[in-house]
Amino acid sequence: MKVLQRVALVALIAALAVPVLAQDKAADLYKSKCAMCHGADGTKTMMGAKPLSGAEVQGMSDADLNAAITNGKGKMPAYKGKLTEAQISELVAHIRTLKK
Repeated sequence: MKVLQRVALVALIAALAVPVLAQDKAADLYKSKCAMCHGADGTKTMMGAKPLSGAEVQGMSDADLNAAITNGKGKMPAYKGKLTEAQISELVAHIRTLKK
């Protein structure tokens, strides 16, 4: 019985750690690809970039944000072929955390 309890405990700890690791991975990706124009907290508006924490961007659908990252928009470069679809989805989820 003790072995089963230990296995269950390890499984629980691993399950709780996965979202945190994914969040950290998305934050690192954001920092390396987006923060230079949008700022660490999404409020920067360098070179005409819209604040990601603002109502206009936060009001966009996930599909629209995904398309903007994938295909680029205005002066923002396209990340299709540079990032995987999963990475782009992670960025969209991270952008949602920047909401004011």
